[in-house]
Amino acid sequence: MARNERAQWAQLHIEGVTLLADLAAGASLARVIEFAGPQLRCFGAAAASSKPLAIGEFTGRVDRGASCNCSVLTLTPHANGTHTEGVGHLTAESVDVQGMIPRRLLIAVLLSVEPEVAGDSSEGSSPAPHADDLLITRGAIERAWPHALEPRLTAGAAVIRTLPNRRDKFVEQGAAAAPFLSLEAASWLVGSGIDHLVLDVPSADRSSDGGELSAHRIFFGLPPASHCLREAQRTRSTITELAYIPDELGDGWYFLSLQSPAIAGDAVPSRPVLYPMRTA
Repeated sequence: MARNERAQWAQLHIEGVTLLADLAAGASLARVIEFAGPQLRCFGAAAASSKPLAIGEFTGRVDRGASCNCSVLTLTPHANGTHTEGVGHLTAESVDVQGMIPRRLLIAVLLSVEPEVAGDSSEGSSPAPHADDLLITRGAIERAWPHALEPRLTAGAAVIRTLPNRRDKFVEQGAAAAPFLSLEAASWLVGSGIDHLVLDVPSADRSSDGGELSAHRIFFGLPPASHCLREAQRTRSTITELAYIPDELGDGWYFLSLQSPAIAGDAVPSRPVLYPMRTA
């Protein structure tokens, strides 16, 4: 990975193990929301927009005579870029995800998987996948999972890169054919202690699944068809979608920082950052 600064190794002591994080080599996994040119527009949402604030004689544009630039941004976090969501995505009660995003560095595993054609897979989804759907399967995740960094340490976060890896995936309504988690994969991640999941696909579930959102429900511990917060078992968990993981980041162990603005909502734009990790 290219570095623009000297390494800045910070020591962290976790479960009796000393780990080092290179804070000068953080790699952002966020897609930049560009307001001109091709954009992410998943699920039929409109493109994000930026317009100058116009109030009276104030134009909001220096090149139009204003004293400063001032823009009004309109976007849909779920559809226009990298975002992090919580259980409030599915509940009748309002739950702000920005209060659930950890402020600490998380031990994270990065792995690359080749999605499997549903018709050739023993794994499935609810509703049942179409034969040509692409599944992120438990089998593929298990095969890609790296050896333990240290026996006493476990990952609390997972970052999954789907192959082939292209920055232009899902631009301009490309979500319909996107891979999604099988039920077995979602259950395995929960059973493995993953509380924070970062995906490079538009959704953990099929883009059109009749509203079941089964993988989301498994990850948030919410029973099928339930929209009641008190029935959720994993209310502090988060799912980040539409990330982009650069090719220069090799599979393995990292520290993850989930960064978000202080905006209320079931989902917020976010910037996951991976930092190189090694044992002391």
